[in-house]
Amino acid sequence: MGELVAGVDIATANVRVQIHDQAGSVVASASRPLPQPVRSPGGRSEQDASTWWPAVRDCLAECTTALGARSAEITSLAISATSGTVVPVDGNGDPLGAALMYDDRRAEAEARTAVEVGAARWERTGITPSAGSGLARIAWLARHLPAGTELVCHTPDVIARKLVGRPVATDTSHALKSGYDAVAGEWATEVFDALEVPSRLLPEVVRPTVVLGAVDASAAAETGLPAGCEVRAGMTDGCAGQLACGAVDIGQFVTVLGTTLVLKGVSKELVHDPAGAVYSHLHPDGVWLPGGAANIGGSALSDVDTAELAELDRAATERGPASVVNYPLRGEGERFPFLAERATRFVIGTPQDRVDEYRSRLEGVAFCERLALERLAEIGAPAAGPVRTAGGGARSLAWCRIRASVLDRPVLRVQGAGTALGAALLAASGSIHPDLSAAAAAMVPEGELVEPVRSEVSRLDSSYQRFLGELRTRGWLAAA
Repeated sequence: MGELVAGVDIATANVRVQIHDQAGSVVASASRPLPQPVRSPGGRSEQDASTWWPAVRDCLAECTTALGARSAEITSLAISATSGTVVPVDGNGDPLGAALMYDDRRAEAEARTAVEVGAARWERTGITPSAGSGLARIAWLARHLPAGTELVCHTPDVIARKLVGRPVATDTSHALKSGYDAVAGEWATEVFDALEVPSRLLPEVVRPTVVLGAVDASAAAETGLPAGCEVRAGMTDGCAGQLACGAVDIGQFVTVLGTTLVLKGVSKELVHDPAGAVYSHLHPDGVWLPGGAANIGGSALSDVDTAELAELDRAATERGPASVVNYPLRGEGERFPFLAERATRFVIGTPQDRVDEYRSRLEGVAFCERLALERLAEIGAPAAGPVRTAGGGARSLAWCRIRASVLDRPVLRVQGAGTALGAALLAASGSIHPDLSAAAAAMVPEGELVEPVRSEVSRLDSSYQRFLGELRTRGWLAAA
């Protein structure tokens, strides 16, 4: 058996492939751009799906060429992509039109029907369909199918089929918001029936890490992968990013601080959030991955010149806790850790100067992170140990110290964590490592532990309580 695995990340703007060894080191990597989605009135967002395979193929070929004879050691791969992106394909697995992207919201009518018909099911699963869900887009496609459509596929299904030369199952992660009931282990048939979606359009569903097939001779010739290399079921980009930080065992949580704040973890039982802000993916081992995605996050600093960030971080660290309480939301509406369609930015008090105002923004995002962790603990998914973190915001040591002080617990910065590594971990589970926990222990970077600043914890807690009080006053958070 070989000792290498490949992780394939199909993002919105590009494809990235990384080849990892048993210890997690990257031995080869490549990337290719994808065309930007075409966004048009009516909430439409489409991408040319015919560009996916050439980009993946060329990335794999570049990596195997760089590896030379060692490419024969690639024993398995897994694919991660955006959640709920779907496209109709023909009998050869070729896309028959543009893909409807994860942010396409044209199917509002279909979403309303799905919510009404499947109310009892959605209450049990904690997944409520919306116009932004894969389920709504599949229903829309069913009424506009090109001639010759065989299946409606998620992005990884298209690529996996090219690799193995036949139709493949989709995974529970990419299917979760496309109408798959991970609790019952079935498609929501009553909903699809009401939406007049033929069952033949829906693929079989398996858990992540399950072997979908083996690379055939044709794909081997195009990519340089060894024929017989296993293609294993992947997970969505959000879940893969979580795994890449090492949050794979019960009680482990990770905050990915990019443009938005995404917090995910692992719990033994499926948790239910009456407010609907928390949802759960199915872990490959049968436990659950609860979490949510906020509208607040690194976007709070979007108007700050990147050249100034280092100096502002230094000054904010020297200054200490801000004199004001800031909820630095860009735009309107919040979805996690609380649901408030009319939420807007607010500042309690008047900042002393620019440094004070900047520091208050960093604290405001940290307050939302703390509220999210407390909310998850309330519904039965407490975090144990340090909170792992990745994303652009995690590169700021100053911000990580502030977050650790607000949380009153260490923050573990994991450098090099990314979707392609997460996909590689799924590929490694059951191939070069016995399971996902073993793969993460061996392949995820150790990380840097950032401790709270003890002298700031009490003052930040006082500001956090003021923050909660303002949310309750505005009606965005229920009374304690």
